Amino acid sequence: MTDETSTNRHEAYARIYENPEFKELRKRYSSFVVPMMIAFLVWYFLYVVCSNWATDFMSTKVAGNINIALVFGILQFVTTFLIAYLYARHARTKLDPIANKLRAQFDEEVSQ
Repeated sequence: MTDETSTNRHEAYARIYENPEFKELRKRYSSFVVPMMIAFLVWYFLYVVCSNWATDFMSTKVAGNINIALVFGILQFVTTFLIAYLYARHARTKLDPIANKLRAQFDEEVSQ
């Protein structure tokens, strides 16, 4: 890659970075990721805190040998997959259309 090509790519990226659509893309990304991250971390630390300091509660039997700690542990996996599914759907509907448009704009500017 020549210096001129590198400069063109940098200038194209700088223009796209200032584009209102790029700012909207970042806003949409953050508006999903930050609340989900906070919610998951609170849920995860609740599990850890309860496992350490609410042992009587966590050892409460739900059915047979299944206790609340096991249910919480399994729900950790369920919420992980649920969040991954929700993010994929959010990205497909809210992020990808803008990102594809910006990528095409970038590619067009760089190829000139």
